[in-house]
Amino acid sequence: MENKVIYWVELSDYDMDTADAMLVTGRYLYVGFMCHQVIEKILKAYWTAHLLEPQLKIHSLSRLAEKTELDKIMSEEQLDFIDCLEPLNIEARYPSYKERLFRSLTKEYCVDLLKQTKDLQSWIKSRL
Repeated sequence: MENKVIYWVELSDYDMDTADAMLVTGRYLYVGFMCHQVIEKILKAYWTAHLLEPQLKIHSLSRLAEKTELDKIMSEEQLDFIDCLEPLNIEARYPSYKERLFRSLTKEYCVDLLKQTKDLQSWIKSRL
């Protein structure tokens, strides 16, 4: 793999480890945020590996999946999961949204979120 691809893969893996650590410490808001980061960075690894055009500096998972054309081969469940992760990037950053997120991000929900994130990350990695 090219150095830039390795860079994005390693960042994605690091963020996955961080998401796991946040679950252990009960910082569920950041579990959600880091899960978004994991998928964003593995999508950027895929972009770097497969597209000739320069990578857009965007954070939208659905847009990254669309630009890489992975959305064409993803299952409905994977696309739905991306839609579920999408707001966790923005909402975790702004105080007006944090209260709503605190209520929705329970331990059980975050355990499932991590499992789905690991599955999708692994699926994308297998296509690098």
